[in-house]
Amino acid sequence: MAEQRIGEVMKFFAKPSVAAVKITAGEIRVGDTLKFTGHTTDLTMSLDSMEVNNQKVPQAVAGDYIGVKVPDRVRPGDEVFKVTAD
Repeated sequence: MAEQRIGEVMKFFAKPSVAAVKITAGEIRVGDTLKFTGHTTDLTMSLDSMEVNNQKVPQAVAGDYIGVKVPDRVRPGDEVFKVTAD
């Protein structure tokens, strides 16, 4: 498995369980596997959907801010990686 750093968590909204992620490199698409890592965070999940400005989008690229539903708590500053099978 290869991991490519694609962004970082800017904010976490507990009630909808949504992470606001800034994409800093590369691109991600619905269906990709994302990994969130930080001091107390270690979460790998399949990206089922994401939103930019409350609109569902199929992909996001560097510079985009996306909203992602996450199954567990993540924290601002956590790094986000795209996991690919080598």
